[in-house]
Amino acid sequence: MSIRTEKVASVIKKDIGDILQRDYQPAGTFITVTQVRMTDDLSIAKIYLSVFSPNRETEPIYEQIDELQDEIRYKLASKIRHQVRRIPELLFFHDDTAEYVNKIESLFDKVKSDRKSTDPKDDDDQVQDDS
Repeated sequence: MSIRTEKVASVIKKDIGDILQRDYQPAGTFITVTQVRMTDDLSIAKIYLSVFSPNRETEPIYEQIDELQDEIRYKLASKIRHQVRRIPELLFFHDDTAEYVNKIESLFDKVKSDRKSTDPKDDDDQVQDDS
């Protein structure tokens, strides 16, 4: 990405985050814009969202944001209209980075517990007895 693309992505990330948290975030839920990727011609913004919603399904929140993306784009336009020629099309995606990290951590924990259950100290004692 060019410097201009990165700057526009940064502005959109901040402004979309403000818009979503102020107008579209249900009570007891946190919506975070984790990343914004712009096409080189600045016509499309891919916005990655993370939703933290304890004791609640997150899929309806993503669906609501998708349904209201024209309205969100209009609100974004009022904030950035002097910074870009065309307001980019907004595409929202579920950011599953946190889920991926949790999955990897659980795999590491499983490997660690498997190693403990084989008890390598007993194996070392047997090797030393043979010497």
